[in-house]
Amino acid sequence: MNLLAIAYKSLKQRALSSSLTALSVALGIMLVVSVLVVNSVVDNTFNQKSVGVSLLIGPRGSDLGNVLSAVYRIGKPAENLPWRVLTEDLPNAAKRLGGVKDASDVIEWAIPMTMGDVTQEGSFPVLGTTPKYFKMEYASGKKFQKKGELPVNSFDAVIGSQVARENGWDLGSQFSLIHGGADGHVHDEKFTVVGLLAPTGTANDRTVFVNIEGFFLISGHEKPPEDAISRLREFGYEVTPEQEAVIREAAGGHDHDAHDHAGHDHGSHAPHPIPDDLKEVSFILVRTKSPTASIMLAGELNEGMRAQAVNPIIVISRLMKLFVGNTRKLLLVLTALIVVVAGIGIFVSIYNSMSDRKREIAIMRALGASRVTVFSIILGESLLLCLGGGVLGLLMGHGLVVVAAPFIESQAGIMVNPWSFDVMELVLFPILIGMATLVGFLPGLTAYRTDVADSLSD
Repeated sequence: MNLLAIAYKSLKQRALSSSLTALSVALGIMLVVSVLVVNSVVDNTFNQKSVGVSLLIGPRGSDLGNVLSAVYRIGKPAENLPWRVLTEDLPNAAKRLGGVKDASDVIEWAIPMTMGDVTQEGSFPVLGTTPKYFKMEYASGKKFQKKGELPVNSFDAVIGSQVARENGWDLGSQFSLIHGGADGHVHDEKFTVVGLLAPTGTANDRTVFVNIEGFFLISGHEKPPEDAISRLREFGYEVTPEQEAVIREAAGGHDHDAHDHAGHDHGSHAPHPIPDDLKEVSFILVRTKSPTASIMLAGELNEGMRAQAVNPIIVISRLMKLFVGNTRKLLLVLTALIVVVAGIGIFVSIYNSMSDRKREIAIMRALGASRVTVFSIILGESLLLCLGGGVLGLLMGHGLVVVAAPFIESQAGIMVNPWSFDVMELVLFPILIGMATLVGFLPGLTAYRTDVADSLSD
């Protein structure tokens, strides 16, 4: 019979004490594994793999606020930008780069986004954009998979998987928007679901996408002429008296048209187009043809503009380093302390049992077991407790994430794969072996020094 088998039989004789000791280790490892898995999911969500764009153009202010709003749908944009930023400033900035003849030499695509409203049911964020949005990569090397069509008509919508599941919507479902947030006015216009996105594990799962033209057609979304003219001049655009007259005339025509269409099937005919000077955009997603072009274009855009161009990857990396990374370290330190306490529990359990096992050890010695053999058996017990508790804790940790995954997905819109392994999990077992050796050394040394004659006489 090998030494580990003898150690196992010894632990079986103290089944209750051994089980509780191993359970304490398992609970510590369970917490460590849970922290590692959840942090791995957060790391994959808030890093460059979850962003398929080179530049994010938004209002001046907090670059982090812009990224959280545009990419992760957390919060709202501080203010909107004139549509001319998309149609004039962005192409002109690209053309100013050295050796560039046309904006298309630098920019692969530019996609406008409008935000602010939420759905009446479920209060999911609404994003107005173009069909091009669904043709880009939502993450590195990953493209959208969908059922149905793209939102090509004005009042078409595509919804994320979480929206479809929680609201019970399917192709053909109709819904209304709430202006500016959950406490705002409910718009009369209704959008129709024409497409369902497959789960992506990103904020897109809890987002409702509507055709940007339909977003502008909603009553109250058009920019009042006075505000539109003032905003254009604030951004340094020239607005001639003739252009002012065109803006005012178009605004009047649009008000009439928008109310005429309220509550009807907007997809059956083409609404009156909205003049560009009455449109605003919350953010612009830009993919450049090279990383160098991205840096140069950001510099051109940020020179003297009220808009702000940032690389989302840099902003997210800063967020990970300053907040998420430090939080992860703190949680790992706390869970490591729990494992250390469990190790102390193993030491106390084995050490306290030594006084009751002196006669057992003496008999083993009398039957021919050497001091090294007895020492090895005690170390084997410690090793079995640590590794057994470690394996149980590994399973319990992933099991805990299995239970928590639906809650995390519903609350944060983040898909969690409970059985994905973090590389750090491979380090746990060498650590456990080292801890088993450490906590088993003193009890093993006590067994090693046991006097056979005295123990048998006692």
